[in-house]
Amino acid sequence: MNDGFICMPVKKETVLFESFNGKDVSDNPLAIYKQLLSDDPGARNRCYFSVKPSEYRKLSELYPDIQFVKRFTPGWVKYIARADFWVMNSRMPKWWKKNSQTTFIQTWHGTPLKKLGVDIANVEIPGSTTAEYHQEFVDEAARWDYLIAPNQYSHDIFKSAFKYAGRFLDIGYPRNDVLYSENTPEKIATIKQKLFGFQPKQVVMYAPTWRDDSFSEKGQYKFNLPFDLNEFFKRVSPDTMLVIRPHYLVKDRIDISGYEDRVRIFADVDINQLYLITDLLITDYSSVMFDFANLERPMLFYPYDLIHYRDQLRGFYFDYNQDNLPGPMAQSTDEFYQDLKDYTDHGSFTDFSTNLEAFNRKFCSWENGQASEKVSQLILQGGKRNE
Repeated sequence: MNDGFICMPVKKETVLFESFNGKDVSDNPLAIYKQLLSDDPGARNRCYFSVKPSEYRKLSELYPDIQFVKRFTPGWVKYIARADFWVMNSRMPKWWKKNSQTTFIQTWHGTPLKKLGVDIANVEIPGSTTAEYHQEFVDEAARWDYLIAPNQYSHDIFKSAFKYAGRFLDIGYPRNDVLYSENTPEKIATIKQKLFGFQPKQVVMYAPTWRDDSFSEKGQYKFNLPFDLNEFFKRVSPDTMLVIRPHYLVKDRIDISGYEDRVRIFADVDINQLYLITDLLITDYSSVMFDFANLERPMLFYPYDLIHYRDQLRGFYFDYNQDNLPGPMAQSTDEFYQDLKDYTDHGSFTDFSTNLEAFNRKFCSWENGQASEKVSQLILQGGKRNE
């Protein structure tokens, strides 16, 4: 499974983590890092997070106990070249060759709804053909020693989309462990107090997917709420807070004027913290539906641009229709407002309890709060050397 070479021996038990190409410290790599330190506190001195130089100062202040290395700098080279393990949730540039003694644990970052890798029929990226894009995914996957899958559905898609022939860790997502370990009234109250400064009785989160064509000009992105805040609050209880979870590129372009006391925009908060306090999730095609399903709480789907998104922007793996969704699907504002009122009147979507159970069985059956521990033990036991 290696395209690498031996330029020098690896430093045993050293681990290099990276989240989203060094943009953040989050997701599955962070969950595994925390578990590794819990299992072996001494590992702190052997673990490093690779981050973009532009993010180094901010992340160093946010996580003062983590050792950081600036991505693609000379100092980074000595760590990446000799790390015993790489733990990453996105691709590593092809030009960097992996030491053949390094074990690469690819965690990926979501259950796929939209087409991935070689399954994307037409790729429109300047300077790259569809064939070249596909081959990059195939070459990258050939470097992975392990690939984490959150469910059988993802396992099968990853195998196809990445042409992956290596070893799977069919264990669920490490980042979702907290949805089991911290799903308690005490923890939820603590998170609410931290985020709001008080205890709202009900929290509704709107978490839409990123739209590839959501820009006004190159580098300038836009975001318009597909519902009216005044109409929204007419149909929910007076003690409801609305949380909006946008893409970071549009977090400063959302107009909540007049509703600052009832709406919060949280683009940078750990989304698992938001899941835990959310009573009702509103989304469209975002993979948040698969993670939130672990909590077995109500979801409302508002794919107001379904035909455009499905047929012109990205193809789907998942048969996205009302029969397969774990909650009602509204395609107009009238339907959306009526579904909100139904939820407020009944506290749930009673007609969709069977759908939610089936959805949970399909996408969450491998999740049990122990994924991070399994990866941590794999690392502590030396990974592939002990196989």
